[in-house]
Amino acid sequence: MAAALVSHTFAISPMPKPHINLPPKTLEIPRSCSVKLESLKDVCKQGKLAAAAELFSSLFVDRNRIPAGFCLDEAYAVMTELCATVRALSPAQQIHAHMVTSGVLSDSVFLNTKLVMMYGKCGAVEDAGKVFDKMPHRTTFTWNGMIGAWISGGDYLKALRLYRDMRVCGVSLDAYTFPCVLKGCGATGDLPTGVEIHGLAIKHGCSSTGFVVNALVSMYSKCGDLCGARRLFDTVTERDDVVLWNSMILAYSGCGYAAEALSAYRDMQSEGVAGNTYTFVAALQACEEESFRSLGQQIHASVLRSGCHLDVYVANALLAFYARIGDMTHAANIFQNMDQRDHVSWNTMLTGLAQNGFYTDVLSLFKDALEARLRPDQVSVLSVAMAAGRLGNLLIGKEVHAYAVKHGLDGDLQVGNTLLDMYSKCSSVVYMSRVFDRMDIKDLVSRTTVIAGHAQNNCCVKALELFREAQTGGDEIDPLMLGIILLACRGLKSNSHVKQVHAYIIRRGISDLMLQNNLVDVYGECGLVPYAAGVFELVEAKDVVTWTSLITCYTNNGLAKEALELFNQMKHSGLDPDFVVLVSLLSAVTSFSSLKKGMEIHGFLVRKGIEIDGSILNSLVDMYASCGSLDSSCKLFNSFRNSDDLTLWTSMINAYGIHGHGAAAIDLFERMEKANLFPDHVTFLALLQACSHAGLIDEGKKYFEAMESKYALEPWPEHYVCLVDLLGRANHLGEAFRYVQTMRTEPGAEVWCALLSACRIHSNEELGDRAAEELLKLNPANPGNYVLVSNIYASNRRWKEVDRVRMRMKENELRKNPGCSWMEAGNKIHAFTARDHSHPQSDEIYQKLTEITEKLEHEGGYIAQTSSVLHDVAQEDKASLLYAHSERLAIAYGLITTSDGLPIRITKNLRVCGDCHRFCELVSKLYERELIIRDAKRFHHFRHGSCSCGNYW
Repeated sequence: MAAALVSHTFAISPMPKPHINLPPKTLEIPRSCSVKLESLKDVCKQGKLAAAAELFSSLFVDRNRIPAGFCLDEAYAVMTELCATVRALSPAQQIHAHMVTSGVLSDSVFLNTKLVMMYGKCGAVEDAGKVFDKMPHRTTFTWNGMIGAWISGGDYLKALRLYRDMRVCGVSLDAYTFPCVLKGCGATGDLPTGVEIHGLAIKHGCSSTGFVVNALVSMYSKCGDLCGARRLFDTVTERDDVVLWNSMILAYSGCGYAAEALSAYRDMQSEGVAGNTYTFVAALQACEEESFRSLGQQIHASVLRSGCHLDVYVANALLAFYARIGDMTHAANIFQNMDQRDHVSWNTMLTGLAQNGFYTDVLSLFKDALEARLRPDQVSVLSVAMAAGRLGNLLIGKEVHAYAVKHGLDGDLQVGNTLLDMYSKCSSVVYMSRVFDRMDIKDLVSRTTVIAGHAQNNCCVKALELFREAQTGGDEIDPLMLGIILLACRGLKSNSHVKQVHAYIIRRGISDLMLQNNLVDVYGECGLVPYAAGVFELVEAKDVVTWTSLITCYTNNGLAKEALELFNQMKHSGLDPDFVVLVSLLSAVTSFSSLKKGMEIHGFLVRKGIEIDGSILNSLVDMYASCGSLDSSCKLFNSFRNSDDLTLWTSMINAYGIHGHGAAAIDLFERMEKANLFPDHVTFLALLQACSHAGLIDEGKKYFEAMESKYALEPWPEHYVCLVDLLGRANHLGEAFRYVQTMRTEPGAEVWCALLSACRIHSNEELGDRAAEELLKLNPANPGNYVLVSNIYASNRRWKEVDRVRMRMKENELRKNPGCSWMEAGNKIHAFTARDHSHPQSDEIYQKLTEITEKLEHEGGYIAQTSSVLHDVAQEDKASLLYAHSERLAIAYGLITTSDGLPIRITKNLRVCGDCHRFCELVSKLYERELIIRDAKRFHHFRHGSCSCGNYW
């Protein structure tokens, strides 16, 4: 309708100049003219611009019938008022032109004032100013109209300057002057002028006028003087004016005093003042926090009772309220039931969905908005770009970007920053850089976002370059940007860069807790454990993240014992661990096979009511399996067996595999396929390892081939390692070597290591020499590889080659990792190394071990298998070396400290040798104790003289 009104063209002709030679008193106004004038007034009151234009034009059809003394000021006045009401600028200009050609404006203060007010309300402030400047005489109404025009146009300083000119000219003020000027004071924060005007209002006797009081309350609140606003409010004796209450509620709400605003709303209700649209909107705006959810819902109920729910402004406020508290279901219901929606309605809904994570719904609603012919604005673009980024939908993101460019919205700083973030999350670094380069205005957010985008997309070197540019350009560097740069350093694993950033932080004197936590985390990721611990000690107010960072650092760097000790300190500090630290601790427990600690963490999760699903559930399944309690893993898995989490199924397949239950692993894999879950590379890796530990050759080859033929998954080098290990240990060395030769990528050290191990077991010197040569060529810095090569030479009594390999180790300053075993006793982890005497009960342990060995020799027929000792020493020395292997010391300590009937659980960092395997079988039989030993590859469950591995490991 508004468009139709604006486009309407008046078909009116200029009125001839009045015949001044006839005295007006002798003229009679034709009845038809007076009737039309009254009709014009009625039509104008109804807001019908087209009909009013037609009536107005009809007054000039027959010029001869218009009496000379007939004054048309009233007709012009009602038409200017109508144009102002409907804000129709084009018709307004035509009325003005008609006045000029009619000659009625020359000395008419009344009509000129009407024109000033009309142009002001139509938004043509400059036109209003031109009329105002040409007026030789002005009234208070004229000055008020011009001041109001500047206020409506948002030029508050010009309004205040005009007010001062008005004072200088000695123009008297009235009650309508004060609200306009006070609004300008509030908008500019000019409290001194506001106070001055307050004094003038008192002087002129207007301080008790309702709309003046409301303007004063609003001015004081916007100038930050809430106390002044409240004192003024309290001086009003009769507070039955809803506008006054609205002013006070808005004052509190606008200054962030939500509780006070809602208290004022309740007081208003208790005094029996009925609220209106503005009341509900102001009160709902105050319900910003979750704690006000109930009160907001009560306001919603009041809206429904009052019938104001049809008002688009109230509906928009309700949408914003429910979006703020995250209740998008209620917001959607309100939106769907709105009879009328404006830009604010659509944008509020789009923003609410985006901020509450309903990104797919954002795109769907945006499509509906376009179909409803909504022209997206800056707010719409921000919401859709955010959703596209979170969804990683680059195509939609580019379309939004194109729209922003086409309509000139990309020049907006906030839009530009959101586009940067969108491209970053869509992993499109090139487009992100282009957006950044095209931005005319950049702020700290822009630079931080583009640096973060590069760091998060593994363009860490570029992130560091941009950071240096920001430094040299004198840009602001804040803790958030430094945290992102630390992320880039972590991606590069660059110890020197981390230290440089740390030094920069110290020089700048930044003591931000989040930054300190990041330093602990990044030092840990880079393997600089002492530095991480040092930063941790310097943190005065440690939070959960601080403790979690160092615990994770210890866990990831193989210091599980230190991680568990730190966890105990954390509990004593009174802090409860969060989700992240518990997952990290479960990883530490897994590396130690500490079942008791694992069960404690599981119990903690249950007591705290933490939901056991996702990564927590997977970690628990893996922990129980890695601690030798396969039954507990099965119980957990079966309680969630209907889960569609592939990681959970993979964890359980791996659990069966490391315990040697290859057939069970295959059965579970087939059940997973029937449940329409598609395996990934990790699933197949767990399955092939299960086949390898159980010696299932045909099954292993079958599933290896199915990866590509059935699931189009190209095998990783790790899959070849499993297959080579499976075939090699079954003495299918030729076939294993053929698989190595057919690899699509160059065989890595792990593949040659698996082949070499099999060659040692089956004494294949020729192929072993080839594998040894390739292994040392590919990974000359790994001491374990030298030990393996040395062992294969020693097993064939090639002592010169053994000396040569050991000499190379010495030249490269490499040392063999000693055999080490751990066991848990007395709520403590006890570590033992071969021939170790550092334990406090060392004498008792060796005495017990001698007793055990003698019993096995006399009652079990134990004879040391010295072939397991790959050293060029005498037979008796070889036997002596075997007797002090680390797992035997742990077994002796276990028999000393644990109760009869309880299993002894031991973790070893190397594979169990053949002699120790036989030793454990006899201990389980003669001492009637179950031994659960986890070596570097798998679990061995020794019961009644036999092992679960079936002597295949």
